[in-house]
Amino acid sequence: MPDLLSADSQPENGPILLPAGSVLFGLLTFAMMDVAMKSLSIELGAYNAILWRVLLAFVIVSVVFFMRRPRMPGKAARKVHLQRGIIIVFMSYLFFWGLARVPLAEAIALSFIAPIIALYLAAVFLGETIHRNAIYASALGFAGVLVIAWGRASGEFEKEALLGIGAILVSAVLYAGNLVIQRQQALLAGPIEISFAQNLVVGSSFLLLAPFFAVVPEAESLPYIGAAAIFSLISSLFIAWGYARAEAQNLINLEYSAFIWAAIFGWLFFREPITLTTVAGAAMIVVGCILATRRDRKVAHIETTAV
Repeated sequence: MPDLLSADSQPENGPILLPAGSVLFGLLTFAMMDVAMKSLSIELGAYNAILWRVLLAFVIVSVVFFMRRPRMPGKAARKVHLQRGIIIVFMSYLFFWGLARVPLAEAIALSFIAPIIALYLAAVFLGETIHRNAIYASALGFAGVLVIAWGRASGEFEKEALLGIGAILVSAVLYAGNLVIQRQQALLAGPIEISFAQNLVVGSSFLLLAPFFAVVPEAESLPYIGAAAIFSLISSLFIAWGYARAEAQNLINLEYSAFIWAAIFGWLFFREPITLTTVAGAAMIVVGCILATRRDRKVAHIETTAV
């Protein structure tokens, strides 16, 4: 059994099969978490869905974190934990608010533009060069977004659905910034510390608004909250373990299997049909991401960043 709690973050040159399987399983459990969170966001609203899920996840990960007798994170690590946590607060709220209003597969497809945006943010904040492939990828990704939005608008016009698409796109921009910061964070802390810090910052931030917006969930919501918290932690550990033991360039394309799970689970649990425009738009975005990462492989779409 692999040590999923290991802080080792350096890729090994061993077989790719086990890390790839770990990432694929992590993506599957992440999609299952999205199902629970979509149900909770519809029932309780995005704020309460995230609040209760993060608080439960924090309790669970805290037990594991302190059992390992951790050292106090250094100043650099604390700074990165705080920066990333604040971004995730807004990113997660916008994503799950949008997820309650658009089909699961569409939401995941739209989130795939984040790696393309991250290329430009890396150029601004890290001084990296924007290659020609990134420009082509941007055009393809933007076209894919337009195709998905056009398919939504050309059908039965739903203002809420279009607002949901807008929220997910803004969330994707924040997610791109999160990807850039995550690269620094991975060099400073292991998966358990990252998960602990992430849930601490996000949970504390949402608790500040609890007197105004928090609602005690009904008993029927508790299994969904528990499932969402557990699936999120399992996903984070398995994906982090895989990326710690194989080069990102060998795992990036596995991330797009999330669209397949989203399409299947969206149909099974919410009876959401898969439209041709969604498939076409997703394909354009994915091709754009693959094109971008052919030369810009340092930025990957890694689901562990989501809350």
